[in-house]
Amino acid sequence: MSGWRKIYYTLLELPLKLLVRSKVIPASPRDEAGLDPQRPIMYVLPYNSKADLLTLRAQCLRQQLPDPLTPLEIDGVVLPRYVYIHDGPRVFPYFTEKSESVKLFHAYLDLHRNNPDLDVLMVPVSVMFGRSPGRESQQNQPAPQLRLLNGFQKFIAVLWLGRDSFVRFSNPLSLRYMATVHGTDKTIAQKLARVARIHFARQRLVAVGPRLPVRQDLFNKLLASRAIEKAVEDEARSKKISIEQAQQNAIALMEEIAADFSYEAVRLSDRVLSWTWNRLYQGLHVRNAERVRQLAEEGHEIVYVPCHRSHMDYLLLSYVLYHQGLVPPHIAAGINLNFWPAGPIFRRLGAFFIRRTFKGNKLYSTIFREYLGELFTRGYSVEYFMEGGRSRTGRLLEPKTGTLTMTIQAMLRGGNRPITLVPIYVGYEHVMEVATYAKELRGATKEKEGFMQMVRGLRKLRNLGQGYVNFGDPLPLSTYLNQKVPHWRDSIDPIEAQRPAWLAPAVNDIAGKIMVRINNAAAVNAINLCSTVLLASRQRSLTREQLIQQLSCYLELMQNVPYAQDVTLPDATAEQLLEHALAMNKFSVEKDTIGDIIFLSREQAILMTYYRNNIQHLFILPSMVASIIAGHPGISRDDLLHRITLLYPLARAELFMQYEIPQLASMVDALIDELARQQLIIARGELIVLVPAHAHKLQLLAAGVRETLLRYAITFSLLRINPQINRGTLEKESRTMAQRLSVLHGINAPEFFDKAVFSTLVATLRDEGYISDTGDAIEEKVIEVYGVLAELITPDVLLTIENAGLGNTPTAVEPLPVV
Repeated sequence: MSGWRKIYYTLLELPLKLLVRSKVIPASPRDEAGLDPQRPIMYVLPYNSKADLLTLRAQCLRQQLPDPLTPLEIDGVVLPRYVYIHDGPRVFPYFTEKSESVKLFHAYLDLHRNNPDLDVLMVPVSVMFGRSPGRESQQNQPAPQLRLLNGFQKFIAVLWLGRDSFVRFSNPLSLRYMATVHGTDKTIAQKLARVARIHFARQRLVAVGPRLPVRQDLFNKLLASRAIEKAVEDEARSKKISIEQAQQNAIALMEEIAADFSYEAVRLSDRVLSWTWNRLYQGLHVRNAERVRQLAEEGHEIVYVPCHRSHMDYLLLSYVLYHQGLVPPHIAAGINLNFWPAGPIFRRLGAFFIRRTFKGNKLYSTIFREYLGELFTRGYSVEYFMEGGRSRTGRLLEPKTGTLTMTIQAMLRGGNRPITLVPIYVGYEHVMEVATYAKELRGATKEKEGFMQMVRGLRKLRNLGQGYVNFGDPLPLSTYLNQKVPHWRDSIDPIEAQRPAWLAPAVNDIAGKIMVRINNAAAVNAINLCSTVLLASRQRSLTREQLIQQLSCYLELMQNVPYAQDVTLPDATAEQLLEHALAMNKFSVEKDTIGDIIFLSREQAILMTYYRNNIQHLFILPSMVASIIAGHPGISRDDLLHRITLLYPLARAELFMQYEIPQLASMVDALIDELARQQLIIARGELIVLVPAHAHKLQLLAAGVRETLLRYAITFSLLRINPQINRGTLEKESRTMAQRLSVLHGINAPEFFDKAVFSTLVATLRDEGYISDTGDAIEEKVIEVYGVLAELITPDVLLTIENAGLGNTPTAVEPLPVV
């Protein structure tokens, strides 16, 4: 580098250091993008910009990657380590130099022809200042493919948007691969330049998104659609009003529903949320975001489907996506959030509002469906919560399929881009609403959202610990439908919303798969793990040593027999996890001369069930295995598997677990081997016995399924006593008995008698063949499962269930002998 150029770069770096605070994507390019600093690297930038080059250089030095200003010397040939694909605009065009990108690509490829051991990594890098997509000035005006700024425009961008900039490292391309597979002549160099230009244009669209519509133009387009025209005519006819009045009603509904997305609002909220998160959270952990970036670059229409734990979910997910270099999605938010000032703010951040029910309002449902379809047509990503509302128990709720149905209907009207559902697990070490959830589960009326409730909620904000956003395995809708409904494209109608016969079963199956994939991406942390262990103890207390031993047992179990590859485990040891959990002030410690006792008060225990339930599905199968072994010293593998096969389908439906019945044998064998490795049991061929010295650890593991088995025993007891009981009565009496049991035996889990849990259980009994089509129980099957359950429940609790069941029926049935 010449001396004057060094001086120029040094002078230019000074203002850039003051004005630019760029974010790097991915957060760790060396790990996530696979950049090896020991290998020769060449950086490719979209166009000639010294500000972009120096911004890239700052990030490369920070990430310990090669300096782009340091040339590469290969076989005595010195070549620049960076290349611009486009010369870029100039304030004075006649100073524009001839493009050198093709010439430089060819020089690098030529070196590979002469040196078979050489492999230079070509790394495309986008440096972007600001992400405003602009507004549509004309209908269907396309978004700019690549924004080229001249020197003055770049100066203004750096000055105004320097703190809203990012450096995006793409996955490297091996020039050795290109030279070996495609050759090294000049046409390959030209092809590389063309592909790079397309790549950068696509990345800009991914980061910025399509142009935003003029709101009134959007409404006019919707009004002109045949579906809404027909709904307006029906509205006028049914309400005996004029067409003009019906159209005004339609516009009012559009105003109620539609988002009013603003880049400036997003940019301002990013500043506020960055400041807020840094004070509320000790860290935000994001996993598998590269999946979403890849889908976006491949041109997929992305629908984000997160679990719903807190009002924080809306803000946190948009914040995370923005910092991953993606456009924040349009979010389907409950109409209850449309109050001042939250409603207008959320609307500017991309929220569109949805009523709890569409029943009896054809105009509203038509407008919402057409609006959602228009979002897909224009290329906006969308986010909705399939559970419908926030989970009060910490478990996933039964999915509400209305919005998913509309999503598939949008596909059936045709579209240029494939739609892909992305399940997302959102987890917290502290949910600010959890105390309110516990009150609602005990019968308190849900407080209506409003300004004062928002103010009271802000007062509760404090140390929220760690936050987790895990992107699960995406589900491309067209791929699913091609496999399950080969002739689905025959239903495509570009005008009308179709409801073919296959739609409802397909929607239900897709919804179930999404919930399973959300659970497959669960995040295990100190709070939910410590809660799981302490709540398994009948006294809700353990010594420090016992708690650490059990935490170690669970960590090893999850590491050696992983539930799913997307589940994330903490990197800390059991001792470190416990110290972090204690620092969150969610557990009590009593010290004496012997040592520390960690315990939960009754009120703490009720609240901590929420966090335990976040990961309960990870431990149900190990707990079942431990429970059956602990209850049957000297059981055979076949008997163990038979009992698991009877009980597991009930838990699978309730907790959205991934294993199919044929997989159980291998999973049970793996769990037996792991428990034997931890010396909790001894596997002597086909016979399994517990180790008395470690019986306490095995019993604590077994206790994780205790409350679940009690619920099943309640329902099967009622079915056994009264096989003709109808579904509604069975759910009601099961819940009543569960409430009674919780009082008599001190069960401090609000979901133990949750109506939704028993509703799911009774539906599963029909699906699994325990209840016939006529509504009567299949007595032989019911008695068999009840016998298995009775063996796993303590005699005092079983006696309560038997007595309560007999008291609810006029026909006396002999209770099973207590084992």
